Amino acid sequence: MTKSNAQAPLTAAHPVRVQSMTKQYPNGKLAVEDICFELSPGTFFVLLGPSGSGKTTMLRCLAGIERLSGGRIEIGGRAVAAPSIHLPPEQRELAMVFQDYALWPHLCARDNVAFALKRRGVHREEARRRAEILLGRLGIGALCQRFPSELSGGEQQRVGLARALIGDTGLLLCDEPLSNLDAALREQMRVEISSLVREAGTTTIYITHDQAEAFALADRIGVLEHGRLVQLADPETIYAAPATPFVARFTGLAGELAVRIAGRAPTGEVEIHLDAGTNPVRLLATPGEGLDRHTGAGLLLVRPAAVSLAEPGGTGCQLLGKVTDVAFRGVGYEHAVVLVDGTPLSGIFSPRRARRGDNVGVALRPNGCLAFAAGTSTSSTAIGR
Repeated sequence: MTKSNAQAPLTAAHPVRVQSMTKQYPNGKLAVEDICFELSPGTFFVLLGPSGSGKTTMLRCLAGIERLSGGRIEIGGRAVAAPSIHLPPEQRELAMVFQDYALWPHLCARDNVAFALKRRGVHREEARRRAEILLGRLGIGALCQRFPSELSGGEQQRVGLARALIGDTGLLLCDEPLSNLDAALREQMRVEISSLVREAGTTTIYITHDQAEAFALADRIGVLEHGRLVQLADPETIYAAPATPFVARFTGLAGELAVRIAGRAPTGEVEIHLDAGTNPVRLLATPGEGLDRHTGAGLLLVRPAAVSLAEPGGTGCQLLGKVTDVAFRGVGYEHAVVLVDGTPLSGIFSPRRARRGDNVGVALRPNGCLAFAAGTSTSSTAIGR
């Protein structure tokens, strides 16, 4: 049935279930291993990880571009991939936004978008009308008649996004769609993607290596390391309670300190002792995964929000250092500091500018200081946090 406008909700957002997804290439390389997750309909799920972590392979397996080596994928309650099943992409009721746009060069922007509707039997004029509405929503309605070769990279990406969103599929796959855009357009498109996808109500799986983008978009985040899903949680949990040091590092740190863990404090935090080249310092920190009864050598991972500048020797000053760099951020300044023992810290925000070479104090807050046992494995099997 034809909808009356391009912003009507999708008829059926799909649940997605992945069981023990494994992909091994003929050369023996294990690209993804034993991936498991379930998504309820309408979830915006972001796969976050560095280059080579398996993000694109996972997406290609979900799309049907790659065959599984093991495991099972269900989309909309229907098995689309298993040891004896492999449905091609066109039978999986999904759409994909590619990093390299993948537009038809012989079709104008409007017809590239309308093509997805015409394949479903929508009359050509209605398909074109709805395509023009959606392109206007994305800020390029005036460019409907232009061919891909006449559009900038950002304009082509918006056409690709419109083509995926207009098709009334229950699952949208996005392969780092903003990576080729400049910073201002990237932020604008991020807002549009979030708004349009949530209005449509479709289930979305979106891959990126940008943690800020992941936190801004996701209902759920899955962090990948070397082909394994090491944590799956909402953005707040990923940030406040990372399962491993790898997750903490990849989602933003000011720095890390070698410390001694003295034990659990009555408040539930852990007591940390460190020697940063001055007098020994005692402070409290949030315990990381698996730190229930550990004492001895530890690692303190510090979020940028947990560190601030202080007057040397003043109230709240715990560490001493020297400013090595300053960056203006509009609402204030970010400072890089090297502590007296040589440990670097970065991203320390202050509304006032300290000069390069200034001696400064550093204050740490327990909420955002994450303590792990020294030598904690970067991998974890407890992903469902």
